[in-house]
Amino acid sequence: MNDLVTIFISMALINNFVLARFLGLCPFLGVSKKLSSAVSMGLAVIMVMTVASIVTWLLYHVLLVPFGVEYITTVMFILVIASLVQILELTIRRTNIPLYNALGIYLPLITTNCAVLGVTLINTREDFTFLETVVSALGGGIGFTLVLAMMSGIRERLQLADTPRSFKGLPNAFLVAMLLGLCFLAFGGMV
Repeated sequence: MNDLVTIFISMALINNFVLARFLGLCPFLGVSKKLSSAVSMGLAVIMVMTVASIVTWLLYHVLLVPFGVEYITTVMFILVIASLVQILELTIRRTNIPLYNALGIYLPLITTNCAVLGVTLINTREDFTFLETVVSALGGGIGFTLVLAMMSGIRERLQLADTPRSFKGLPNAFLVAMLLGLCFLAFGGMV
C-alpha cells in the first residue's frame, strides 16, 4: 500500500508530466486559457490515461512479451491510444451529447498528447504490476489536471491584471509555467 501511495504522489507531483518531464506542453499552453476548458481536458486525459494504461499493460504482458516482439511496443501503444480515443469519442457522441459538445475539440487532442504515451511507456519501463500501472496512470492524469487547472486559474487572473502589453498572452504563460515548475521542483526535495 505504501508503494502505491509513493507511486501516486511521485507521478502527480514530483515527476509531473508537464513540469518535470515536459510532456503535454501543447495542451498545457493551448488549453489553459479558461478554467472550464482546462478541467474538461484534464478529466478526459485522466480517463484516457487510465484506460490506455490498462489496455497497454495487458497487451504488453499478454501479447508482446510472450511472443518476443517488445520492439514494436511504441507503435502498438500509439495504435491503442488512437483507437481508444476514437472509441471514446464515438461512445460519448452517441450516449451523451452535452458532454460530447463540452469535450468535442479536446478528445482528438488527447490522441496527440505525448503525456498519454509517456505514462504507458513509463509503466512498462518501470515494470509496474497491474495495480501499480493503474495508480501511476491516475497519478499522472491527476497531476496533469492539477497543473492545467492551476495554470488556467493564474492566466485568467492575469488577463484582468494591469500588465505591460509585451507580456500579455504567451510571454505571461511562459513566466507562469516557469514559476509553477520551480514550485513543483520543491516536491522533489521532500523525498
